[in-house]
Amino acid sequence: MQEAIAKAGALIEAMEYIRKFRGKIVVVKLGGSVLDDSGLEKKLLTDVAFMATVGIQPIVVHGGGKAITKAMAEAGLEPVWVHGRRYTDQRTLAIAEHTLVNKINNPICRTIEELGCKAMGLHSLSSCVVFAEPLQMEGEDGRKLDLGLVGKVTHINAELLTTTCNAGVIGVIATVACTKTGGKLNVNADSVAGRVAAAVGAEKLVVLSDTHGILKDMNDPESRISSASEAQVEQMVADGIITSGMKPKVEACITALDGGAKKAHIIDGRIPHSLLLEIYTDKGIGTQITK
Repeated sequence: MQEAIAKAGALIEAMEYIRKFRGKIVVVKLGGSVLDDSGLEKKLLTDVAFMATVGIQPIVVHGGGKAITKAMAEAGLEPVWVHGRRYTDQRTLAIAEHTLVNKINNPICRTIEELGCKAMGLHSLSSCVVFAEPLQMEGEDGRKLDLGLVGKVTHINAELLTTTCNAGVIGVIATVACTKTGGKLNVNADSVAGRVAAAVGAEKLVVLSDTHGILKDMNDPESRISSASEAQVEQMVADGIITSGMKPKVEACITALDGGAKKAHIIDGRIPHSLLLEIYTDKGIGTQITK
């Protein structure tokens, strides 16, 4: 009886948020361990399906760095890294595109369909919504770095995304972008998620990571910061509290907020139902970033 009462209480708590977010777009970025564990991935996609069922309009953006590295190894290719970014030649791009679309995007869409929702893969082999130009970076000596076919996002087809959402279809975006001239470029998934959230004026961007959010001390999981302003986050970057793998996620959140998204969240995707707990409960379980 107590367990049933607790479930009813959870539903009542969620009701306020369900009503508040009905009809709003939420961008969910999947990556890290989530994509390495099919069971965990299905649980998170179940959360996405729940969101769609109660009236939220989710858009999923996914990466796939580890899967690409594995596919490259199977093809006898060793990844080359330039300032933390994968050097991408034509063969690497072909492997990345095949992996992202056929090994990750298509199965995600199938799972969402199995969970009773409609899904559409939006990528470079179908309806591409991400457009980019070659990324220009400079080394510490001021010389240009050659990253190959690596791109910087220039445009998101927000009209197609909002049309898809309004039709009750969950768009699933793989992060190989198209160029104006018909070429293709490998782009960072966190960056794409931030630009997508900005382009559609999302209510929320939720970035799933392998940590409990932003930590004051990387060695102390209990030092999670539950809420921070954009200015506070930028100060933490300057102070060196936010570094390496967390930095692109934070930059994506700031891009989303600067572009008009209402809030951004970084949460641990390894926690069961972390997506629902962050959106539909009073306390949340990750870090919320506000303008």
